[in-house]
Amino acid sequence: MNDRKLISLTVALLLAAGSVAGCGSVSGSTSRATPAPEQGEEAGEHAEEASKKREESAETARDRELLSELEAKKKEESAEAKAKRRERAAEANVKKREQTSKDEAKKKEEAAEASAKTREQAAKAQAKAQAKKREEAANADAQKKREAQQRQQEASRKAHQQESAEVPPS
Repeated sequence: MNDRKLISLTVALLLAAGSVAGCGSVSGSTSRATPAPEQGEEAGEHAEEASKKREESAETARDRELLSELEAKKKEESAEAKAKRRERAAEANVKKREQTSKDEAKKKEEAAEASAKTREQAAKAQAKAQAKKREEAANADAQKKREAQQRQQEASRKAHQQESAEVPPS
């Protein structure tokens, strides 16, 4: 805000200096048009006007230099602000990329865990199925042995009955 006021003030001074310089030349030409009362007074006035013009010219040069410095300072501040904005944007992009990377890594890890869990469940189910199959086979073998034993006992009983029936009672 101070920079703007200073620039406005400087511009106003430049304009004032320019109009004063313009007025001096107009008044000088009118004094030349009128008959000069004395040469000494005229030379003094010319010297005074020349002195004023030199002062105004020097002041104008200082004002231009000050204005130039202010503009340079403003450009520098603007460039610094722009650089800071770019830096903040770059940092935000880096953070965003890092977060995306973390999210993707987390998803991959979760997928790997889910896959491992699925494989583990499949292995358990397969082991359970194999155990059931072995148990059924063992039960079938036991059933066959019982049936064979029953047939053998039945055959032995029939053979004993036939022997008893063939031997006459004494």
